[in-house]
Amino acid sequence: MSTTTTTTSLSILLFLSLLSLSTYTTESRPPFACNPRDANTRNLPFCRVSLPIKDRVKDFIGLLTLQEKIRLLVNNAAPVPRLGIQGYEWWSEALHGVSNVGPGAKFGGMFLGATMFPQVITTAASFNQSLWEEIGQVVSDEARAMYNGGSAGLTYWSPNVNIFRDPRWGRGQETPGEDPVIAGNYAARYVRGLQGTDGNRLKVAACCKHYTAYDLDNWNGVDRFHFNAKVSKQDLEDTFDVPFRTCVVEGNVASVMCSYNQVNGIPTCADPNLLRNTIRGEWKLNGYIVSDCDSVGVFYDNQHYTATPEEAAAAAIKAGLDLDCGPFLAVHTEAAIRGGKLSEVDVNNALVNTVTVQMRLGMFDGEPSRQPYGHLGQRDVCKPESNQLALEAARQGIVLLKNRGPSLPLSTLRHRTVAVIGPNSDVTVTMIGNYAGVACGYTSPVQGIARYVRTIHVQGCANVACRGNQQFGAAENAARQADATVLVMGLDQSIEAEFRDRVNLLLPGHQQELISRVAMASKGPTILVLMSGGPIDISFAKKDPRIAGIIWAGYPGQAGGTAIADVLFGQTNPGGKLPMTWYPQEYLAKVPMTNMGLRADPSRGYPGRTYRFYKGPVVYPFGHGMSYTNFVHTIAKAPTILAVPLGGRHISSSSSSNTTIISTAVRVTHAKCDRLSINLHVDVKNTGSKDGSHTLLVFSTPPVGHLAPNKQLVAFEKVHVPARSQQQVMIGIHVCKYLSIVDKYGIRRIPMGEHNLHIGDIKHSVSLHAAVLGEIKS
Repeated sequence: MSTTTTTTSLSILLFLSLLSLSTYTTESRPPFACNPRDANTRNLPFCRVSLPIKDRVKDFIGLLTLQEKIRLLVNNAAPVPRLGIQGYEWWSEALHGVSNVGPGAKFGGMFLGATMFPQVITTAASFNQSLWEEIGQVVSDEARAMYNGGSAGLTYWSPNVNIFRDPRWGRGQETPGEDPVIAGNYAARYVRGLQGTDGNRLKVAACCKHYTAYDLDNWNGVDRFHFNAKVSKQDLEDTFDVPFRTCVVEGNVASVMCSYNQVNGIPTCADPNLLRNTIRGEWKLNGYIVSDCDSVGVFYDNQHYTATPEEAAAAAIKAGLDLDCGPFLAVHTEAAIRGGKLSEVDVNNALVNTVTVQMRLGMFDGEPSRQPYGHLGQRDVCKPESNQLALEAARQGIVLLKNRGPSLPLSTLRHRTVAVIGPNSDVTVTMIGNYAGVACGYTSPVQGIARYVRTIHVQGCANVACRGNQQFGAAENAARQADATVLVMGLDQSIEAEFRDRVNLLLPGHQQELISRVAMASKGPTILVLMSGGPIDISFAKKDPRIAGIIWAGYPGQAGGTAIADVLFGQTNPGGKLPMTWYPQEYLAKVPMTNMGLRADPSRGYPGRTYRFYKGPVVYPFGHGMSYTNFVHTIAKAPTILAVPLGGRHISSSSSSNTTIISTAVRVTHAKCDRLSINLHVDVKNTGSKDGSHTLLVFSTPPVGHLAPNKQLVAFEKVHVPARSQQQVMIGIHVCKYLSIVDKYGIRRIPMGEHNLHIGDIKHSVSLHAAVLGEIKS
């Protein structure tokens, strides 16, 4: 999202005049529509809750003039006073808590803050699907409470489920990481938490963004407003589109946002194949499609995709765009209709999708207080149990990268004085990352550690840029005096953020020098704690024997300091795992951000991207994460052979891209996929002395010769295992969904032959073979 506006001055002036019509303030929110005290509207058909929503929507749109319709096509939708319709701001954000980044939510008055959970990349590191949904439930409780109090809307443009393709991307912190299965599962579970599970009714309306292949903001002179992402059909189908498909099909999300960039020469917000054919047609979106902010203006003004603004407005709406974040459609749609480039029916179709979502939210049902979520209010925001969940999420997302000795956890008996050093040692706002709001309160790292032991605090650097070494001497002296030293280093939004891609993977400024000097001076163990969204090349610290432990905390949210301290002192046994690969600095020289290719190409020195395709050295691999105990896996029961039943037309020729079987790979659409699963029963034994939670990561390596990933995550499960005990976990692997690969034509197929499943250091092989049902015809 961006607040950048690129339309002409005339467009802005016209929009400001429209904006004045839609300004509204409330001390306590009146009904958005259908006020039972308004005799002029209360008996209109669109206000009758007993009627089907489809009929109510049709009635409402039929009562509007063309000008009224057009003013409903933008995020700051104008009121329709004669029909009792309030103005509405569609743009609100709830990436990891109700945010005031968008104009739809405001803090103050009754609502001074909201629960700020860890940034998404940290929460993803928990690999805990139930936690993701539970966070969504709390966020939507607080969003509804603020709506009822007149401080927020009900449409939230979250989550961001783009693939964290390149480690430099400044917005990678907003995503669930580099794996499409994780990103898709996160999307579905978080959306379910936000939207609720009450049938067609919505608690709030979520939005999966930014569709599609969007993962470059501003790198080396190329920005997102001008970037044309050249993506193969193969990569689009098996990586970039996967989280969005899962979000729509399994999460039943109410909205999808198209992105700024072009994909293969066409702006995503003007591409009918992406919007109308795929999102709404193939995936059957039950909701609306919205542009990233001023994307329509961007593809006219910046990308010069159309010759006139009217053609741009027509192209967007005809492609399937229903709502414009920005003024463009409000300014230019009427002229597009007058010029014959668009019809009023096209506008009606867009409004059907947006108004239907508003109806599902109850915005046409009269008094909010009489609706299912009308009881939520001030007391439901920043509740103690919500703050506790934010703490628990931070604990679960922290990743233990190194533990030499082991030296962790620290002991309150042996380490009574701890030197706490570093530019992130006493931060607050840094811990909540971007797209955040106002937190209920903060506990910084030094405050968290001070709850356990006496601290000597020296910042060491004025900020993460760490341009000077003036405080290094004081930091070394502190380390000499303490029983242990904790360095809290890393990045913040000045280094990685929206429209700020990173220039390298190293720690900024003199941070590495500070770490090494303090580690050399420290009389006790030195622990390095890193805050960041993206990976950092800390090879020096990984190899340095004086640095006993390394912890990655991501951006751990409002309770981050408490969570970090709880892990350091063993109150929490870390169980997080990295949701992205940590590359060495030299990786960047081989991989321009503008190259969208995922698969390695050794012939031209291209190493590939993400753990699925990258072939090269790493600092820490995807899925890495240690514990204070030890877990052992054993496969208790699993099949060794499985028949893949085929039905319908079957051709065994290998010459056509449309055949069912090509090179012994069965086309998914020709397989009987229902209930076709492999069930693994895995015993997980905790052989150590500490209770712990463990994430089972199941990877698959397909048969050779299919241009397939090196390996692919096919299942993951979180399990808590007490010390010296054992738990059995059943993991179901949907064959068509997870053991399939995508060919160069973008067609998903199931390779026949031996698939190797990897869980930790054990391997299990399953052989798939095709079994034809019914008559076989060529």
